[in-house]
Amino acid sequence: MKHTISVLVENQAGVLARIAGLFARRGFNIDSLAVGVTDDERVSRITIVADGDDYTLEQIEKQLNKLIDVIKVKTLQSDSVVSRELVLIKVGCTSKQRAEIMSIVEIANGKISDISQNTMTIELSDSKENLRNYEELLRPYGIKEIVRTGTIALQKGDATVKV
Repeated sequence: MKHTISVLVENQAGVLARIAGLFARRGFNIDSLAVGVTDDERVSRITIVADGDDYTLEQIEKQLNKLIDVIKVKTLQSDSVVSRELVLIKVGCTSKQRAEIMSIVEIANGKISDISQNTMTIELSDSKENLRNYEELLRPYGIKEIVRTGTIALQKGDATVKV
């Protein structure tokens, strides 16, 4: 089962390496990792998506809480979270295919980030599942290159993960 874990850490050099090292030493697999500064520049938020059962999740939380630079650890429940990924997809296209691709991008609320004579680079932000669907719609045009960020997530409603 996939778990989304939000970790607030002190914004200092080496913190991410210590967290990644913890996962490596314990044999926990990271499916997705995203790091960014919060509204307080002294604090960063690390969003980790990891696979495992409830026992594994409990161990991950315990081990993270032992790290000195970790301020707060919160597992976000999948039914009460807004999560997004960003993907850039470069597809091959002819001048005749551009309108078709642009209509897919419009439906996906995406944007064309770059265009050349033979390619288009598309920027999409959505849930992992929706991005997978859009990728399949674009596959027939020939995906030349694809890159995606890790998942970022916030709890729905009034709940927050703050210092």
